[in-house]
Amino acid sequence: EVQLVESGGGLVQPGGSLRLSCAASGFTFGAYDMSWVRQAPGKGPEWVSAIRESDESTHYADFVMGRFTISRDIYKDTLYLQMDNLKHEDTAVYYCATDTGGHANWGQGTQVNVSS
Repeated sequence: EVQLVESGGGLVQPGGSLRLSCAASGFTFGAYDMSWVRQAPGKGPEWVSAIRESDESTHYADFVMGRFTISRDIYKDTLYLQMDNLKHEDTAVYYCATDTGGHANWGQGTQVNVSS
């Protein structure tokens, strides 16, 4: 059974930083693309970032480019999202996600609140 467990969210002031983690199990972590997706209050989910299995290339939505960094440790089966220079509009629940053989898997999410 695929399991994704996010952690690291919290309350941070604008301009601050947080590092999210996603512990993966139940599948070969290094063999799949991994993504971060967020959902702000009253809005639909929006894709944030991805790391590709094929070449470990990283990809970002324009609104986080230059502020967020995605990475993973295949020995710890853990995905990360380093978030710097956070803005009020980054407030959301952040989910890690992967598609294993056509089946979408999401974690339970971790709440990030950016507020002064």
